[in-house]
Amino acid sequence: MSSKSSLYSIIVMTKQNSFIAQTPLFRYYTQHMNLISIENVSKTVKDQPLFSEITLGIHAGERIGLIGKNGTGKSTFLRVLFGDLESDSGTIAKNRELRLSMLEQVPKVVEGSTISSFLYEDKSYKITVLNDYRACVEAYEHDQSKERALAELTELMDEEACWEIEHEYLSRLTELGITEIDRPMKELSGGMIKKVALARAVATGPNLIILDEPTNHLDIKTIEWLEEYLISSQMGCIMVTHDRYILDAVCSKILEIDDETIYTYEGNYSVFLERRAQRIQEQNRYQDKITNILRKEREWLLRGAKARTTKNKSRIQKVYDLMDQKTEVVQKDMEFSSTHRRLGKKVLELKKIEKWYGAHHVVAPFSYSFKRGERIGILGPNGSGKTTFLDMITGRAEITSGEVEMGINTHIAYYDQLSRPLKENLTVLEYMEELAEMVTVQPGVRISVSQFLERFNFPSSSHRIQIGRLSGGEKRRLYLISLLMQHPNFLVLDEPTNDLDIDTLRALEDYVEEFDGCLLVVSHDRAFLDRVTDYLFVFDGTGAVLGVSGSYSDYQLYQKALEEQKKEPVIKKQKRVQREVKKRLSFKEKKEYESIETFIDTLETEKSEIEASFCLPDIDPDKMRALHQRYQEVEIELESKIERWEYLAERDI
Repeated sequence: MSSKSSLYSIIVMTKQNSFIAQTPLFRYYTQHMNLISIENVSKTVKDQPLFSEITLGIHAGERIGLIGKNGTGKSTFLRVLFGDLESDSGTIAKNRELRLSMLEQVPKVVEGSTISSFLYEDKSYKITVLNDYRACVEAYEHDQSKERALAELTELMDEEACWEIEHEYLSRLTELGITEIDRPMKELSGGMIKKVALARAVATGPNLIILDEPTNHLDIKTIEWLEEYLISSQMGCIMVTHDRYILDAVCSKILEIDDETIYTYEGNYSVFLERRAQRIQEQNRYQDKITNILRKEREWLLRGAKARTTKNKSRIQKVYDLMDQKTEVVQKDMEFSSTHRRLGKKVLELKKIEKWYGAHHVVAPFSYSFKRGERIGILGPNGSGKTTFLDMITGRAEITSGEVEMGINTHIAYYDQLSRPLKENLTVLEYMEELAEMVTVQPGVRISVSQFLERFNFPSSSHRIQIGRLSGGEKRRLYLISLLMQHPNFLVLDEPTNDLDIDTLRALEDYVEEFDGCLLVVSHDRAFLDRVTDYLFVFDGTGAVLGVSGSYSDYQLYQKALEEQKKEPVIKKQKRVQREVKKRLSFKEKKEYESIETFIDTLETEKSEIEASFCLPDIDPDKMRALHQRYQEVEIELESKIERWEYLAERDI
């Protein structure tokens, strides 16, 4: 018996012997065993090679990030790994102890399915066992010869803990804020569908989960839940994501698809950035060396070298081999650049705009006057009205009441989630030339549309490809640059990071940092918000909008501080009561006790007035910031006064 098969036998034995499962050798093996072995795997899609002769192994407990430019085959690689697609060549061997689960980039929903039925459409091992068991029970009622098969499946149900799967589903859904499991899937938003699919993927207890852009369409609260879940779980994962915070916090290995090859980097995203830069630098040095050799050899050939001797023949052949060798392209940072119109004194004014959908108050009366150079991020849970708010501002959704007044020189570019203007029957070049034949990139500098496309990683070979054949990320990138070439001075971005690769994201961030117009952005990408925004509109799900100064990280720290303040007074009060409960109030304390309720009433009144002021029409941004700061001060002072009142009240009994 081979050592590998004997180890498999040990794993099987643990189902009857719990002692073995406690041994260090067994725990080490189960935590480090190879789950998937990939050898010489290649895949071509639409006549374009994506990756070739890939060889690597995935071990239990590994947390792997898969990175690469749009169109390099990241999602295809995950589908090949999962088994949805076959590779063109090579082998993928899976350990029989592998319990694999996958969260797709766009979950497939069967027509007419409910949340409950969607959960049981999963292809995971546990659900396969459960569905086989149910089918066998039904068959056994008509055919008693199925008794043995039913007994074996019952035993397997016990071993895999399949009886608990419904409880696991409900538990994960509840954690994600979903309780109506009989609700039709077609009624759910994109974010809610992603939550249900996420619950389905993790509830079956996989030891390896595949995540394809798991943060797309999720709100930040859910993304943080996912991050914490992955860190605390024992399962391994391989994920394609643009979320740099998750890559840095969760992953211990990064795989990069580049030029049909996969490069491996041990470490998190920060380590990857450093080592990738080193790799590119080394490749560029090697390419420079080849270029110098070719130059010298060409000069030698031009001097009339005769291929008479074996030595000369060999040297000439080496020259031709170098010329045929695949040239490594020097990787340069992508750069978004375009001119834009100058904003006038009046940019955009919102006057008591309000939105109702039936009885649902999506946006309460809201007023705001935008100023040049403002960079505002929008936060809120899924379904809180963020996209509706952008649609109201840009004229895509009717306003129930109120008014939107746009400045004469204000030119808005609205980058929506669906890339609606793209015409998939046109080629990349045809679509862009419909917008303009020449693009002004700097004052007095104009280039052709073809040259503009090449600046943003659309080589000339891709210009004649129909848009419908591009990857999701390539479509999003094309849509983005088609908006920027129109020279906007007010950018409205709805989830701009969805489907974009990290290089494109960094280029967009650089563009926005130098952009002197206005920015209004809805995003779940914490790194993106931290870099490009300095003020936030926070939607609470009831229609109300709170203005908050600072970046997302500033807001997160503020929220944590509030939570700590709510916990602290209770602890302090308990300690003081235990120590001083028998002491009577002094004369000074009695006077304080008699007057403290008046202070509390005054502070509560001021707090209510400030809350009402947040939705006042035509409120100045500077005044909004001052109000927000005073609101925080009042909350802290109010907590302190209430704590003091409770302490004095206990002593006065």
